[in-house]
Amino acid sequence: MTKKKTKLELTWIGKENRPRLEPRILIEDPQKSYHAKHHVGENDIFDNRLIFGDNLLALKALEQEFAGKIKCIYIDPPYNTGSAFKHYDDGIEHSLWLSLMRDRLELLRILLSDEGSIWISIDDNEMPYLRILMDEIFGRQNFIAQCIWQKVYSPKSTARHLSEMHDYIVCYAKNHELWERNLLPRTEKQNKAYRNPDNDPRGPWKPGDLSARNYYSQGTYKITCPSGRVIGGPPQGRYWVISKTKLQEMDADGRIWWGHDGDNVPAVKRFLSEVLDGIVPQTMWFYQEVGHNQAAKQHLKTLLPHVENLFVTPKPEGLIERILRIASNRGDWVLDSFAGTGTTGTAAQKMGRHWIMVELGEQCDTHIIPRLKKVIDGDDPGGITKAVNWKGGGGYRYYRLGPTLITKDEWGNPVINDEFNAAMLAEAMCKLEGFEYAPSEDIYWIHGKSTESDFIYVTTQFMTWEMLTRLSV
Repeated sequence: MTKKKTKLELTWIGKENRPRLEPRILIEDPQKSYHAKHHVGENDIFDNRLIFGDNLLALKALEQEFAGKIKCIYIDPPYNTGSAFKHYDDGIEHSLWLSLMRDRLELLRILLSDEGSIWISIDDNEMPYLRILMDEIFGRQNFIAQCIWQKVYSPKSTARHLSEMHDYIVCYAKNHELWERNLLPRTEKQNKAYRNPDNDPRGPWKPGDLSARNYYSQGTYKITCPSGRVIGGPPQGRYWVISKTKLQEMDADGRIWWGHDGDNVPAVKRFLSEVLDGIVPQTMWFYQEVGHNQAAKQHLKTLLPHVENLFVTPKPEGLIERILRIASNRGDWVLDSFAGTGTTGTAAQKMGRHWIMVELGEQCDTHIIPRLKKVIDGDDPGGITKAVNWKGGGGYRYYRLGPTLITKDEWGNPVINDEFNAAMLAEAMCKLEGFEYAPSEDIYWIHGKSTESDFIYVTTQFMTWEMLTRLSV
C-alpha cells in the first residue's frame, strides 16, 4: 500500500536526491581584491565580496557567517539553458532544473533575514514550476508579487507565434508579516500631473473622479453645480464615492473642482502636498522606467569596449535599482548567487548597499572585475550613476572556494588534503565544528571560539595527556 500524500506538492524525478555539501572555506586573493584609490565619502563600503566558484558550495560556505543576515536576494538563474550550472545540458528536462534550483533556494532561504525578500527573474518556460517550488520552500503565504518587466522596446517580426516582450520577477518574503516594502520616489513626470489652475494656496493638485463602480448606499443623489445646472446622479452603473453632506463640507473647504465656469461634473482636488512621500510599487515595470536588454547591452559595450562575447540579454541597472529601492535600505546586505555580468553588485555599490556576488563562469574575470573597478574609480557614467549621484568609492574583496578538506591517498584511504596549510586547516575545522575562526595573537592554542568560554585548537600532532591537561587549565 502506497504512503498517502499529506500535502499538495510538485514531484519530479530525483527530487529525493540531495547533495551532501561540505562547508568550504573562502580564500581571499589580495591580487584581485580592489579598493578606491582615495576616500570619496563617509559612506564608502569596502567589505563587499566577490566569490569565484560553484554557487551551491559558495552559499554553503557563507551559511555560518551570514545566516539570517541578507536583507535582499536577487537572482537571475538560467532559464533552463545551462548558463550557470556545471555539467548542465541545454536539452535537460525540467527535473534536473528543479533539483538544481531547489538545492540553491533552500540555502538562500537560510541566508535571508526574517525581514528579507528574494526576487527571481524568470521567463514563461519555468515560471509555473518556479512558483510551485517557491511555495514549497518559502510558503505560499509568503508570496508577495509577480512583476512583469518589459524587457524589449519593440516586437520581433520574425517571431513564429507571438513576440515575447517580457520576463517575470517573482518575489517572496521570508516572513510576509515582518517584511515591509519601501515606497518608490516620485518622478518629475508624476509631479507635473499636479497643477493649480485656481491658484489654491495649498499648492498644485490634480482632479480625482467622484464616482466609482463599488456600491455605496449614500452615493445616488442629485448635484447642483455652481452654474445652476442639475446633475441627476452618477453615471450609469456607478455611485458617488462620498455622501451629499461630505460633498458640501469639501466644497466649503475648496476641495471640489467644478471647472472654470462652474458647470463641470465635480472632481475631488488631490493636493501634491498631501500625497505620500513616494509611490506604492506596482507590478507592471515598463522599460521607460527601469530599462531594457538592449540598453543594458549598450551600457556594457561602452563600459567594456575591449570585451568580446558580451551577454545577449544582460539586466539593466535600473531594474536592479527598482528592486533594491523596494526591498532594502542603505547599509543592508544584498546577495546575487548568479552574478552574470555583475549588475547587482554595481547597482548595490552605487546605492550604498553591502553586496555579495557569486559567479563560476569566466565572465567573473572578463566582465565583473573590470566593470567593478570602473564603478569604484568613478569611471562609469552609465546605468543609474546620474540618478543616484554616484561619484565612485568603496571596494570589494575577491574570494575563491577552498579545496575539499578530505581526499584519498594512493591506497584509497581518507587523508587531509595536502593543499591545506596550518591556517587553512584551522579555519576549515572551525567551520565544520561551528566555531568562529578567530585565532588569538597571544594564546597559540586558540584558533576559534563559539562562546566566551568555548575555544577550539586544531593540530595534526599527537596529543598527550600532559598536553591536554595544560590546555584545559
